Amino acid sequence: MAKDDAIVTGMAGRYAQALFQLAQEQGSTDKVAADLQRFAAMIAESADLKSLVRSPVFSSQEQVKALDALFARAEISGVAANFIKLVAMKRRLFAIGDMMKDFGKLHDAARGVTHAEVTVAEPLAAEHLEALKGALSQVAGGKTVDVAVKVDPEIIGGIVVKLGSRMIDSSLKTKLNSIRTRMKEVG
Repeated sequence: MAKDDAIVTGMAGRYAQALFQLAQEQGSTDKVAADLQRFAAMIAESADLKSLVRSPVFSSQEQVKALDALFARAEISGVAANFIKLVAMKRRLFAIGDMMKDFGKLHDAARGVTHAEVTVAEPLAAEHLEALKGALSQVAGGKTVDVAVKVDPEIIGGIVVKLGSRMIDSSLKTKLNSIRTRMKEVG
């Protein structure tokens, strides 16, 4: 697991690694990842759940009782549900967001998936998106690339790509700003 150590760190990373190892042993990494994504979406959509997760006012028993009811309705079960309840019992529920992100990083690394954020001025046609995914996959060393496309008309044209720690900005807005800066230096 030495390469995974570099992917996740800190307390949340240790919890995520333990969960990932357990999920691997049980052959349920995909189900756990899906359950964690569903729980993360529930937190994002509910101010009350966000408060339950972050607030130290609630006892661990109150948190576990509320989580049991939520999990029954959201059909979250097994390893993921038990893990989240354990985190609540250990009074670490405030860090569940980081734990879920770190689990996602480990899951993606195990599947050979990387993520890219792409900003364009206008929506991409399906064939252009597929060509972009292919090009990014080559740049990423053959890994599968999950592309999140954001449309921002303010970039005027071109494309901005963030792949891992690399960023390529070939937007028209950036090029115009660069020309403007050079003209100020000359004039």
